[in-house]
Amino acid sequence: MTALLDLALPPICAGCGEEGVPLCPSCRPALQVRLGLPPGTPLGLPDGPPDPLAQVEWCAPFAGVVRHALHALKYAGERRLAEPLGEAVAERWAAAGGGGDLLVPVPVHESRRRERGYDQAELIALVAARRLRVPMVSAVERTRATIAQYRLDRRHRAANVATAFAIRPGLASRVVGRHVVLVDDVLTTGATVAATAAILLGAGAASVSAVTVARER
Repeated sequence: MTALLDLALPPICAGCGEEGVPLCPSCRPALQVRLGLPPGTPLGLPDGPPDPLAQVEWCAPFAGVVRHALHALKYAGERRLAEPLGEAVAERWAAAGGGGDLLVPVPVHESRRRERGYDQAELIALVAARRLRVPMVSAVERTRATIAQYRLDRRHRAANVATAFAIRPGLASRVVGRHVVLVDDVLTTGATVAATAAILLGAGAASVSAVTVARER
């Protein structure tokens, strides 16, 4: 399917506009700027990873090439960008993460999935899971639509996502006793991944960490 799409509509690099690949070799290093940093590098958050997360990692600042790539995936339908973004997530987690038994994407609401035709975090997680050789389980659903976090100030983001997530019916057994790694596109205050982690821990997960493509300061 991807090969046919490439023939019909060749990809254009989200960073520089070069035709032929969704993210060219010259622009890919923008996703790897933190690859060599040790785990636990300060997050710019008050007290480290937001409770109840065991660890939080991300690949690059939400700027420049990375921002363009995420916007193209989320808003312009460029699904092919999930491949380089997911590879970057896998590389950072393999280098700095504390392991894990399975990846769980932070879900969009079903209305947003229908609008886009896909869930961008799920696409990224699928690629990362393949590279890390661990299962990917879409174990969490967003039970109500929320305001986009970037539209809110930091004080209101936690309230916006509180009670917005639940374990999907029939999938609780997949997380019991497991060390779960959440995957999302952008981390801001950490309110969304923290709310998702709380649901997973309540369902019996042994621990929950998170890794994202980008960090917005």
